[in-house]
Amino acid sequence: MEGRKLRSLGLFGFGAFGKLVAREMGAHFDITVCDPTYIGAVLEDGRAFAMGDIEDVAGCNIVVLAVPVARMAHLCACMAPHLRPGTLVVDVGSVKLAPMRAMATHLPEHVEIVGTHPLFGPQSAASGIAGRKIALCPLRGNRWRRVARFLRRLGLEVIVTSAEDHDREAAMVQGLTHLIAKVLVEMGPLPERMTTASFDLLREAVGMVKDDPPTVLHAIETANPFAAEVRGAFFERAERVRKQFEREG
Repeated sequence: MEGRKLRSLGLFGFGAFGKLVAREMGAHFDITVCDPTYIGAVLEDGRAFAMGDIEDVAGCNIVVLAVPVARMAHLCACMAPHLRPGTLVVDVGSVKLAPMRAMATHLPEHVEIVGTHPLFGPQSAASGIAGRKIALCPLRGNRWRRVARFLRRLGLEVIVTSAEDHDREAAMVQGLTHLIAKVLVEMGPLPERMTTASFDLLREAVGMVKDDPPTVLHAIETANPFAAEVRGAFFERAERVRKQFEREG
């Protein structure tokens, strides 16, 4: 994973984030995509990638799992027989404990595993990924150091952490962002004319996540074991503030 286009990369999933992976990795790897939803793997800029079945994609040197967290265990079990010794398997899930448990359980011992969570999405990285953050959770093998070096050369800020520490922080960082965005979107169109600088920032934050697929929200709010605690604390404090305003009103 050293910059020159010497290695093959198998990509499971060609949704919004799968396309982002292909966009950024296409200059460095020969990519083969597996996603039964699509008959072709073509980006908006016209770049096209080969498509293959599970065996084709699992046979690549590096395999990236860009599928919903809920599908991770099933995919790992299906691809496991086709993985070659020394293959590096990487996921890009929004939570880390569940996908890394699935990979550890279902993938053979002869592959290396690294969990990642790009702390950005297609909208926030529309103009590029340089300067963005990515969490990296080593699980099996030593090649995660090479992965970190490669990602830093792409301009990313790499945060090496454990799956548990990641999910604890993400429960607030992502959980509250998506929760607040969902509530505001359901309240109706946000004002655009008479706004303040702080409201414009809030509206921008909502815009970055409001179109995320339901599978992303499900992973953030239900697959993260710490999300419920954060939601509970948020609603408890919100209720306190509501009662305070009612008393003072």
